[in-house]
Amino acid sequence: MHAIRLRSPGLEGLVPERVEAPRPVAGEALVRVHAAAITRGELDWPVDRLPAIPSYELSGVVAAVAPDVRSVAIGEPVFALTPFDRDGAAAEYIAVPAELLAPKPATIDHVASAAIPLAALSAWQGLFDRGRLEEGERVLIHGAAGGVGHLATQLARFRGAHVIGTASGGSLDDARAFGAHEVLGSRTGHVEQAVRSVDLVFDTVGGELLRRSTAVLRRGARLVSVAEDPPQMPPAAEIDASYFVVEPNREQLVEIAGLVDHGILRPVIDSVFPLSEARSAFARSLSAGKRGKVVLRVADD
Repeated sequence: MHAIRLRSPGLEGLVPERVEAPRPVAGEALVRVHAAAITRGELDWPVDRLPAIPSYELSGVVAAVAPDVRSVAIGEPVFALTPFDRDGAAAEYIAVPAELLAPKPATIDHVASAAIPLAALSAWQGLFDRGRLEEGERVLIHGAAGGVGHLATQLARFRGAHVIGTASGGSLDDARAFGAHEVLGSRTGHVEQAVRSVDLVFDTVGGELLRRSTAVLRRGARLVSVAEDPPQMPPAAEIDASYFVVEPNREQLVEIAGLVDHGILRPVIDSVFPLSEARSAFARSLSAGKRGKVVLRVADD
């Protein structure tokens, strides 16, 4: 099969190759990949196990299953976030633990479906699992129009929260369009002077914005970051602060797909490249001004 492999760190290490297609072992399904999405910085993840196939978000069709698999069937359209410790989806086929495969959203194509798993699961787990966001609460989302943030903004609005977002100057209108009730420029000098008594801060940016966020939280609030470890919080503030790395989750993807099909959640696609132009696609994912996901089209829908 055709695949893209990272043979050495960095863009120059990406090489198109012909490799043997995987065969599903116990508990796995073989997926014919139609589209695979790229996450900024992911070429740094597998440097201890090179050569490696990158891209950990996919949408495709089940081509074969191991004898013990009952959760998916051959011919079923699926999407998933795959484990980070094995080869990814920048290839014509990938073997995936079947328990991670969810039915693909019916109302969008494979390219759009591939753009969802990592960002949407990051937002879901940050807002709902760790952030425990409830209807009527106030949430501040840093990077509200970004890759994770634009889906977090939509999910928080769906949950019935009052959504305050920070965004770069060129993305303020985008954050509003995704559902933010209030939007602040991310270069605003003092977010703590513009926002008060927040129940949850969900951070996708890190840095100074994250550090200044401690001042806007009410007593007993939550602070969750997918960018870096939050600053130490004084015990008296009773703030639950955490950093986490997203985990694959089929059940959450099923709920997310339902929101997509009901028109509640929509991903943003920055650009689409054929698999043969993977190096250009990864370069685009690292460039300034990118809006939305960069996706590799591996096969026609």
